[in-house]
Parts: sequence; structure tokens; C-alpha cells
Amino acid sequence: MHVVVLAAGQGKRMRSVLPKVLQPLAGKPLLAHVLATVRGLGAQSLCVVYGHGGEAVRAALDAPDLAWALQAEQLGTGHAVQQAVPHLPETGPVLVVYGDVPLISADTLKRLVEAAGPQGFSLLTAEFADPGGYGRIVRDAQDRVLRIVEHKDASEAERAIREINTGILCCPAERLRGWLARLTNQNSQGEYYLTDVIGLAVEDGVTVQTAQPSHDWETLGVNDKLQLAALERIYQQEQARALMSAGVTLIDPARFDVRGELVCGRDVEIDVGCVFEGRVELADGVRIGAHCVIRNARIAQGATIHPFCHIEDAQVGAESLIGPYARLRPGTVLAEDVHIGNFVEVKNSVIAAHSKANHLAYVGDADIGSRVNVGAGAITCNYDGANKFRTIIEDDVFIGSDSQLVAPVRVGKGATLGAGTTLTKDAPAGQLTLSRTRQQSLPGWQRPVKQKKTES
Repeated sequence: MHVVVLAAGQGKRMRSVLPKVLQPLAGKPLLAHVLATVRGLGAQSLCVVYGHGGEAVRAALDAPDLAWALQAEQLGTGHAVQQAVPHLPETGPVLVVYGDVPLISADTLKRLVEAAGPQGFSLLTAEFADPGGYGRIVRDAQDRVLRIVEHKDASEAERAIREINTGILCCPAERLRGWLARLTNQNSQGEYYLTDVIGLAVEDGVTVQTAQPSHDWETLGVNDKLQLAALERIYQQEQARALMSAGVTLIDPARFDVRGELVCGRDVEIDVGCVFEGRVELADGVRIGAHCVIRNARIAQGATIHPFCHIEDAQVGAESLIGPYARLRPGTVLAEDVHIGNFVEVKNSVIAAHSKANHLAYVGDADIGSRVNVGAGAITCNYDGANKFRTIIEDDVFIGSDSQLVAPVRVGKGATLGAGTTLTKDAPAGQLTLSRTRQQSLPGWQRPVKQKKTES
């Protein structure tokens, strides 16, 4: 089987400089959804017909398995498929799909291909209560497909037909070439319609089989931001449905977004307003509080992520407690039972088991041992304006509040840093290290008083 993806439309109604097929749905371009689906069919070749914003489309999605065919002029869907003909084989079934129909499923396309068989013709149709704007399927008295009439060219009787053409079809490559060559633009739009291929097939005595989608929304295209938002909600509802069917507890499935791949273990609970991007793994018993954003992360068994946390390219160990209002930046690796509290930021650091930074701290480019306590207001000063350096904190260290550790520096096992210490040299193991000015009280000192303004 060979696949042609039509992706040349400009999408004027999007009111955007971004080509229509690059508009994002669930965090990735519309065309990327379609390509992922057809790749799952095991096609022998895959050709994308591109046009408006073509170089941006190619730059965003180019891959070794893709052939690209430029449609320089927008002369209709039939003309678009004609541009792909040089990339098609002499024989074999050709599946034609659309780059702005992102929710089409592999199961539906498989049924369509099976309906065509090696040498047959099949067309994906659907029945809509309001078919306005769609081409109608015209059948004869024996219920055989005769032709498709576009809405703008249809009579009143034809517009009353509820069975519509989705535009997705499968037919033999050798026949498709001949039918495309016979297309004309004698219609109200002056375009070469791919749908006219159906009438030509019937003229040649080819029976057109039909198949229907598993869900009508699979066939919906995107022409403006309203339609894009509607498909986003459908996509997210389906993600939520699949997760709940697998045992995940979603407090409100209507307030939940997956923009990538979310893998969940048993007894996972996710509160409202959470966004998952890239690949996120939540192990058994993980609890995610409200309004968290988690990207490319692994959360181990029994961990709790309190509300309003941001986690990106990080690993959280088993039974750890994160947040609320914590940020784990790329390169963060936390072992089991680590506590990262409110308004704590961790970046490119490894923190061993049972350590904690519970309040208002910054830990960057650090290696922290077990059972370490990082006090409120403590920071690692890891950047000198040109280069970054690491801070090493060994096991059982206590970092007093409002301390600054100026890297590169090492704090030895069991050491204590007094509150307010600015550490610029290694702190010996097992000792108290301080750096403070001597406390003084000045008798007789008076706080300045604001002077009254004199009138001029």
C-alpha cells in the first residue's frame, strides 16, 4: 500500500502566518497526527503534497520515509493528487488522506483498505445530521455509488442527502493515473475535483465500495480556530476515556490535557487542570495535584506532586513529596523520599534519599547526599557569568537558612553550615562552619526621621 497526504491548503480562516497543517493539536502539528497514523499502517511509500508555507512544513516534519510533491497552484484536490503521481508506483493500492483531518484512526483506514482489496475502489463516507458544505454521495436504486456532487454544485434534492464524502479513498495506482488524467474543471469553482474520480470509476464499470469511520468526529477537518478547539476537546476526551478505562482516577476529565504520551500505573490519581507534555510516566500510586505542568518526566511509585508544580525533563523518586509551587528543571534526579517544598527550584542536580529542601531554596548543578537538610533561602551560586560549576554536599549535612554556596565547593559529611553563611571554601566534615560579621548593638543610635518640606 502507498499513501498520499494532501497538505497544501493555505488555511486563510486560521488568520495565522503558520500553515494550516502546522497548527497545533495536543501539542503537535495537525499533519504530524496524520503521519503518525498512516505510518502505523505499514505503507511502502508515503508522499506529502505541500503548497502554502511549504518550506516551513518540510522543515518541521521532514523525515527519510517521506517524499514531497509541491502543488505550486491551488487548483483543487484532483490537481493536488496529480502532483504526487511521479512518486507513485506502477501498481498497488493508493490511500489518499488529508493533512488537516488529524483524528482519523488507523482502524478506520484499515477497514477502508480492506474494503478496496488489492484492485478495488473504496470510499470513506459518513452520515451527518447537518451535511452542509460536504459533497454528497449519490446512489442508484440498487444502492450502488454513482458519483459525488459537491455542495456548491448540488441540486436541492442532492443537498437533502445526508451521506457525505470524507474525501478519503483507496484505489489502484494504475487506474488512479488514468482517472486523474481525465479530470476537468467544468464546475462552479473551476477546480479539478478528486471526487470526480468516483464518477469516472463507475463509467469504467468499477464498483465503488464504501466504509464508515468508527466515530464521525474522525472525519472532521480543521479550517479555523473554532474547529481546531473543538477537535482539541474531542482528542482530550478520548485520552481521558482511555486512561479511566485503564484504572486512572481523573477528578474531572473535562479539565485535563495530554500533549504527548502519558503512561500510568495502578491507582494513579490526577486532579484538575493538569497538563502532560512529551512522554510522562506515572508509576503505581502516584498523586498529581491540581494545575501541575509535567513534561518528559518519570514519577516513581507512591510519589505525591502537590498543586501548581512545574516538572520538566526530571525524575522523581518513590514516596517523594514535591511542592506545592515547586519547579524541577531539566537534569533533576531525585531518589526516594526526597522532599522539595514550596517555591524551591532544582536544576541539573542529583539528590539522594531522604534529603529535603522545604522552603524558598535554589539548588542548581549540585550533587546532594542522603539525609541532607537545605534550609529556607539557601542557594547554590553555580554561575560566575561565564561558566557553571558544581556543588558537592555529602551525606547528613545541615545547610542553615539564607546560606550561599559559591561553587565549586564541597561540604563534607555531617557538616553544618550556620544560617547566613557564604561558603567560598570547602566545609570540613563533621564541623560547624560560619561566615558572619560580629553582631553589635549601638546604644544611643537614632533612626533617621523624615524631614518636613518647607513652603517656598
